[in-house]
Amino acid sequence: MQTLAIAVGALILYLIAYHTYGKFLARRIFKLDPETTVPSIELRDDIDYVPTKKSIIFGHHFTSIAGTGPIVGPAIAVMWGWLPALIWVLVGSILIGAVHDFGALVVSLRNRGQTVGDIAGRVLNPRVRMLFLLILFLALTIVLAIFGLVIAKVFQQYPQTIFPCLVEIPIAVLIGLALHRKGIDLLLPSLLALGCMYLSVIYGGIGILGDVNTWLSELPVMSWVVLLLLYSYVASVLPVWVLLQPRDYINSHQLLTALGLVVAGLFAAAIFGGAAVDGVRPPLEMVAPAIDLAPQGAPMIFPFLFVTIACGAISGFHCLVSSGTSSKQLKCETDAQFVGYGSMLTEGFLATLVILACCAGMGLGIENQQTGATLLGETAWNSRYASWGAAQGLGDKVAAFVDGSANFLKALGISEGIATALMGVLVASFAATTLDTACRLQRYVVQELAGTFRRDGENPGILAVPANLLSNKHGATIFAIVLAGAMAALPVGGATWEWGSAGKGGLILWPLFGATNQLLAGLAFLVISFWLWRRKLPVVFVALPMVFMLIIPAWALISQLGGFLGSTGAEANWLLVSVALATLALQAWMLLEAVLLWPRARGIIEDSLPPLPARSEPHDEGGRSC
Repeated sequence: MQTLAIAVGALILYLIAYHTYGKFLARRIFKLDPETTVPSIELRDDIDYVPTKKSIIFGHHFTSIAGTGPIVGPAIAVMWGWLPALIWVLVGSILIGAVHDFGALVVSLRNRGQTVGDIAGRVLNPRVRMLFLLILFLALTIVLAIFGLVIAKVFQQYPQTIFPCLVEIPIAVLIGLALHRKGIDLLLPSLLALGCMYLSVIYGGIGILGDVNTWLSELPVMSWVVLLLLYSYVASVLPVWVLLQPRDYINSHQLLTALGLVVAGLFAAAIFGGAAVDGVRPPLEMVAPAIDLAPQGAPMIFPFLFVTIACGAISGFHCLVSSGTSSKQLKCETDAQFVGYGSMLTEGFLATLVILACCAGMGLGIENQQTGATLLGETAWNSRYASWGAAQGLGDKVAAFVDGSANFLKALGISEGIATALMGVLVASFAATTLDTACRLQRYVVQELAGTFRRDGENPGILAVPANLLSNKHGATIFAIVLAGAMAALPVGGATWEWGSAGKGGLILWPLFGATNQLLAGLAFLVISFWLWRRKLPVVFVALPMVFMLIIPAWALISQLGGFLGSTGAEANWLLVSVALATLALQAWMLLEAVLLWPRARGIIEDSLPPLPARSEPHDEGGRSC
């Protein structure tokens, strides 16, 4: 019953945190006001700025921030034992991650939906804005370059997930058009879409559809990367209500339903045991060690636990979603707690379930690939986690969660094929949502950078033409996907370039992503702290997490430099070394700027945004109703 107690205890803890600490932050620190005019109404354009119900925004926000991060990170970090991973997920998500996401969302709401990078230029100074935007640009380029590979790998491992993920796109467009043009109630389309999605999971791998799935799963990775980046382009330039919102809303229902099934299966497995193996239902128990500070081949638990588990505890990528898309869609300022703080707690609960799936669910039985025999208990755990290197492969990380959570569903009597398909679709859907949201965010960053370099007509300068092109949403998005595609196409490990082996180039810079992603969270905290400090609002609730999230990622990045350099100069990966040093230099520069400005900023409000041009009063389908 230990596994069940952990799941129930975590859920209760998150509910308490939302209704206590979350409300405290909303009322006492950020002082949310339902009467404040939000950017989605003030700047409504029905493309990016669209006032939307909080339930829909929750779906978009949750599926965008989650991705595969809260699955892959915990699935690796349990190598140090399930207890350190669980503690970091619980403490990190409540006191650090949710505060980060919530704070970035509120600050953006109070600044016309600007990204955190743009806001940094006003609450600190213009140089910091440029440094911040460059870090965002690098991080998002890596995400775009790598997530096509992630999705392709999921499709190759679990071909039955392809049809459900593809059919979701036209369903989402139909719902988006119906809701926007006819103003129909959301409940019925949501239920119909959810039913269609589950029918596609159940029957999408049968007959001719199964053959099509198999054929598509055999496509080269680079083919999938190109197709997914083209899809991301379309999703990025379309109005959010056409595809992004309804797709994420459908995803959120599908994913939350899947998580509900996992919890129900966990209850069944804890009480009755897992699905029968040779006529016996194996007991549900934690088969991984509680603590293992020195697993074979693993780096030090400090600081690497805190950058291995990013999403699920805290992730810098989340500040981009909060300030890049969600802040432009919230219909009411008080919805920020539900969307910002609540989504992060939901992701923390997902990460908790991942830990339980990997550390207890796999013990209910997994197939030995060599012999076909069913492995149980610690034997099953050791088959995937014998060493740090064995747990590092992308396929093994995804499979550990899919197999473990599918075992929970099998305890409910769900067939193995359907259970595996449901969990595979969950992973692929999360990854796809992160990909299209990251593309939209990169478009904003490119447009902001282009605006910085744009020259007026009297003195156009050499950068005028490219800056003008990149200021356009189509030009910025095309630049983003072409750059990501070029990086993905690079050969890895000095291999000869071939179409069949391309698509993995994002792995070149991926070793840096964990630390730089967490460093981004620390820098976002820096911006939020300055915003509060200038208004004489309490900052300790943000400043303490900020210090932690600036020190730990820098420590990890410095520790990684030794590996990047190798034992001899000839073995050094100078690309990783140069990017790591540049990132540390950018951080040091930003911190120096912040330290010099901090004593003078107390109580001094930054310059106001320029007045908006005169425009007709925007219509609002539901009014500014909270």
